[in-house]
This record gives sequence, C-alpha cells and structure tokens, in this order.
Amino acid sequence: MTATAHAVVPARPGIPERHPDGLPRPGRTLVMGVVNVTPDSFSDGGLSFAPQTALAHGLALLEQGADIVDVGGESTRPGAVRPPVEEELRRVVPVVRELAAAGGTVSVDTMRAEVAARALDAGARLVNDVSGGLADPGMLPLMARSGMPYAVMHWRGHAAGMQANAVYGDVVTDVVDELRLRVEAALQAGIGPGCLIVDPGLGFAKTPEHNWELLGRLGEVGALGCPLLVGASRKSFLGRLLTDPATGQVRPPRSRDAATAAVSVLAAAQGVWCLRVHDVASTLDAVRVTVRWGVEAAAPAQALLC
Repeated sequence: MTATAHAVVPARPGIPERHPDGLPRPGRTLVMGVVNVTPDSFSDGGLSFAPQTALAHGLALLEQGADIVDVGGESTRPGAVRPPVEEELRRVVPVVRELAAAGGTVSVDTMRAEVAARALDAGARLVNDVSGGLADPGMLPLMARSGMPYAVMHWRGHAAGMQANAVYGDVVTDVVDELRLRVEAALQAGIGPGCLIVDPGLGFAKTPEHNWELLGRLGEVGALGCPLLVGASRKSFLGRLLTDPATGQVRPPRSRDAATAAVSVLAAAQGVWCLRVHDVASTLDAVRVTVRWGVEAAAPAQALLC
C-alpha cells in the first residue's frame, strides 16, 4: 500500500531544501504522520496502543498522503514515565515491520540505540531521536554504522522534568547553539552530513512564548545547514492560544488540527523540509496552498546524499 500521488511542484524559497538520501523528494515540504503505539500519548490517549490498531492507523495515514509515518513507543509528553526497553521494542518493531512491508516510508521515534537498530532491521529508513543522541551513548555510533538518515532534536532532559529547564537568554540563539553541538557530535561520530536532520524541539523544555519565537525565526535554525523537521502538531501552546474566553477551558488536543494546519503554512512558507503531524490530510492541504502561493519565486532543490 502506498501513499496517494501528488503533483511535483517546487517549494517556496526560505530555508534551502535538502533531502537525505533514500527518503521521498516530492518537491515540497514533506508531511510525516504520527503513529503513537503508547497508552499515554498527550494527543490520542492510547487510541493506537494495540499493534493492529497502530498498523491500521499507519496505513490510513499513508492513504491520506503521508510521505513518512513515524512510529514511536515512548510518550514524551511532560511528566511521562519511560517504558522498559523490552516494552518499547514490543510496541514498535512489529508495527514498523508491517508498515514497511506495505510500502510505507517508516521512521522510528526513539531515544534508544537498541530500539533504533531493531527498527532499522525491520525496515525503518529514518531514526527520529528527540534527545539528539544525548539519552543513549550508543545512538551516534549506531547511526554512523547504519548510514541512514538521523533526526537530531533540541533536548534538555527526559519528559519527567524537562519543563524545569525552559530557561533561556535568547531562545533561538540558545537552541541553535545547542543543536550545533549535537550536529558536531554526530559528524565526529562518523555520521555523514547529508544524513543529518535538525528539529528545534517545540514543546520540549519550551514555554508557549519560546515556541512562537522559534516558529517565527526558523531560518536561523535552518542556517545550521541541515534539513529542518518541525513538530507543532496539537501541542499545548496551540491549546492555550485557543482557550475559550468564556470558560477559560484550554482547547483539547484533538481539536487543534486547524491551528496545526495554520502553523504548517507558516513553517512551509519558510522552506522547512518536513512537518510531523497527527492529521495528515489538513496539513497536506496547507502545504499545497503554500506551494501554490510561492510557486512563482520557487528555487530549485539541492540534494545532499548520505
């Protein structure tokens, strides 16, 4: 089963486009669909926890047009408790294997080298590590040996206490400086420069104000020279923005997709490589609108190969 075909059109200029080898190159910002194989995700509360349900959800995201499906077995919402590695493997590997066998381009969302290795063996073609290699010293050497694309996120600690670390001078400058250190560590470990992707880590040790500042200055993050992955989907800073003025109730996660699509336009207009989202269809529509808006001034893509 494969994703729905899309017209190949150039993207609006901004952050220079680069494409890690072996991943889709549709000539626009990619859309990565989220498959949470967890009982405690902030966005769906275990909706896809059972392996067969997670597989069905991943296949549905591919049918909706997801370029990549990102399978994760550990919740990283603030305060979440880590599962044992054996449990993470049990959750993730069968879903990765079946989605890859169905023809999907699969990413694994993990901080553990053992889970990453097993997922790559099962057919994953990208490792999305929210710790940027800080949580497991075996991750960078593994990725260097594998030669596969690797997403490095800005991270300041595990979910249980990360929000206590949301202290910055200038958040964009600090995030870029800390990401640069992770990119340098990855290169020193032997990971090819064309395999690296960076993520500013919206919502991870960030206040709502930090998230908005980062979204407005993505070009500074992109100046690191790596493709840029952005994950704003359904996050709490959107819920707080959409608080009901009459009741003071924060908008719940599954009612934040329209806001997510709006943020997707802002990010795609700045030339980001990929958007990680829960609702693929609305974000893909947003990307198509952005492409149409910027088509006259589009710049050709540059390919960096692993």
